[in-house]
Amino acid sequence: MKLMRRFKNPPFPATAVAIGAFDGLHRGHAAIIAATIQQAQRLDAKAVVMTFEPLPREFLYGVQAPPRLMRLREKTAVLAAWGVAAVVALPFDGQVANLAASAFVRELLVERLKARCVVVGHDFRFGHKRQGDIALLQQLGQEHDFAVITLAPVQCSGERISSTQLRSALAGGFLDTARRLLGRSYALCGRVVRGAGLGRQLGFPTANLRIQHRLALSGIFVVMVEGIGAAPRQAVASLGVRPTVGGQATLLEVHLLDFPHERDLYGYHITCHFLHKLRDEERFPSLEVLIKAIAADVEQTRAFFAAHPGIDHGLREDWRLVL
Repeated sequence: MKLMRRFKNPPFPATAVAIGAFDGLHRGHAAIIAATIQQAQRLDAKAVVMTFEPLPREFLYGVQAPPRLMRLREKTAVLAAWGVAAVVALPFDGQVANLAASAFVRELLVERLKARCVVVGHDFRFGHKRQGDIALLQQLGQEHDFAVITLAPVQCSGERISSTQLRSALAGGFLDTARRLLGRSYALCGRVVRGAGLGRQLGFPTANLRIQHRLALSGIFVVMVEGIGAAPRQAVASLGVRPTVGGQATLLEVHLLDFPHERDLYGYHITCHFLHKLRDEERFPSLEVLIKAIAADVEQTRAFFAAHPGIDHGLREDWRLVL
């Protein structure tokens, strides 16, 4: 799969294009992507997803924007698993924000992507100050000879699936609800980086991932980790700022159960699937109290896996897109 940012030359002779922020890639988004792939197959074209990095709300509202559901690395990983040919992560800046709706279509969809079909959600807006709507997109499609397909919202338990609903579930630690909305486990992925080594000093060595964006969830979690050996590994993870040791930046720290931690994991690319929330992050009065809390987290994690045998099966298969 191709990942493109700014580009001038068309990557393919013809495309079917899905457009949106696609934060979270929940089941509603999956319906849009599935329709795009189907149209690409019908038109002998390539399925392309156009998204934005940073997200438009992050550029427009800064720290007031809602927390992210997924970073670009997770988004591209899921879209690659779904079979998309290319992802255009268009840098959303002042130039793009001020682009008129007609210019957005002509310059990006027609001239650069050679779109023969555009697939969007029912509430899609585009162009400067969101002036473009579905009716205008359809009008421009007739002018430039591409079809426009809009999809109705997907529902779960009688409610429309949305990024807002998913964000709320993750913030509350309701990972089973999040899984129903996503159709898969919530996951973060990245390359293991060198930390301060405090986990090893405390007796619980960790593999660490840096988190650049404010996320919708934090706390201590039961997780499964892919990317270290052939099979997923059981683990407990801390996602947050580590208040007991005066941490500032958000870090994902993963302690693998029954793992030879003298093994160097720096540089490994891992995927961390969140299965169950144990507790919120806390500031403990001393490192001794912190060590006891981590030990309790490990025992609760073992108890969770003992009570849910086979929960690790099919983690990656759940990422498949059903057409």
